[in-house]
Amino acid sequence: MLDRRRFISGLGGAAFGLTDLSAAAAARPAEPLLASARLRGGVDAAEFGVRPNATDDQSAVFQRMIDEASRRDLPISLPPGHYPLSNIRLPERVRLSGVPGATRLRYTGRGFLMRAEKTQRVELDGISIDGENRWLSEDSDALIELRIPGSVSITDCDIAGARKTALEMEGATGLIRDNKISGAGAIGLFARQSNGLSIHANIVERCADGGILVHRWQDGEDGTQILGNRISRIGAASGGTGQNGNGINVFRAQNVTIADNFIADCAFSAIRGNGASGMIARGNQCLRSGETALYAEFATTGSIITGNLVDGAANGISSVNFDSGGRLSTISANIVRNLSANGPYEHDSVGFGLGISVEADTAVTGNIVEGAARFGILAGWGPYLRAVTVSDNVIRQAPVGLAVSVADGAKNALITGNMFDQISEGAIVGYRWLERATEDLALLDENEIQSRYAHLNVARNHVG
Repeated sequence: MLDRRRFISGLGGAAFGLTDLSAAAAARPAEPLLASARLRGGVDAAEFGVRPNATDDQSAVFQRMIDEASRRDLPISLPPGHYPLSNIRLPERVRLSGVPGATRLRYTGRGFLMRAEKTQRVELDGISIDGENRWLSEDSDALIELRIPGSVSITDCDIAGARKTALEMEGATGLIRDNKISGAGAIGLFARQSNGLSIHANIVERCADGGILVHRWQDGEDGTQILGNRISRIGAASGGTGQNGNGINVFRAQNVTIADNFIADCAFSAIRGNGASGMIARGNQCLRSGETALYAEFATTGSIITGNLVDGAANGISSVNFDSGGRLSTISANIVRNLSANGPYEHDSVGFGLGISVEADTAVTGNIVEGAARFGILAGWGPYLRAVTVSDNVIRQAPVGLAVSVADGAKNALITGNMFDQISEGAIVGYRWLERATEDLALLDENEIQSRYAHLNVARNHVG
């Protein structure tokens, strides 16, 4: 048994031993800076001559620092201040952080700012990156280019003043979150060939040709999630009829989720999917779009478009181009209002001022359309109508509530249980292409409609 005297004696010995250890530590020489940095969990930038607020170009010493940190697999923390740089080639592993709003990388205009080629990991956190609208070389598509970068984490960064695209990635997986991208001369964020990329809670504004683009070279699984971003003031400086000017544009990338974004003042679409099969557009606010606010076009199939607010556009929501394979969607519980007949170009077919447009294998259910300059809902175009249900919608304040194709070749449509209010030229009207071909079908007996237009089932609609 351990008695009290022996226990107290042991405590004294332990204290004596601690005193000896402290004295021994004090007698040792100071460790090198890099070893100290390793104990703290990172590289000391000063050891490599990387100085904040330097007037000379820091590219050479900065490159040495990140190469050494990659070799030792250590993170780098940059103190506040600005760092003039160009042509930085990111090594195999990069973990670079700064003080948000205070650590600033300034591009000096000698080709590109940062580029990665077939790396394992790229992490940037809390860094302001300023392109200063300086020249980028012909072989540089963006201020920051990441080609096959492996896992990417870019968080709490501010990327401004890119002469071309601000951030371009190819073959990336990982997270782009809480960043601000502004003033890009082309695209804010361009992601190609992604593999499980998450784009969350970013601010993208004042970009000349596009906000967030998710593309693939060929149709294929992508799975990118675009959630909770704020995108505004997106132009179409390079022209076209929808290639540019979109807040979010998905091209050939399948199973992309676009949810809970605020998207305003885009020259063309707030959200545009082209060949974007399996696209989910849910809970987005799309304000003041120059053309079609929310578009599933060409060979886009299997779209879910639900719970969105569209306020101000030339057209509201479109799921069309059955002639190119576009079909199979649900459009439900959206509010679409304030649609103008004026678009950004001369339309060669049906035109502008449409609330919701669909063509094939689609259910349009439980939506509210108010203030369409032409048609509240358009079902079919010429022969491009098949298996469309339009039910339980509210359509208000439009010349024609619902226009449906009665052209040769048009197939079956069910129009039932809709409410029409303040409609001036007919609640449900048949069209052959651009020609109005029927009286108001909502006022006819069901059997009479069936006898004249066998492909239509029109029932239980209410005209206010």
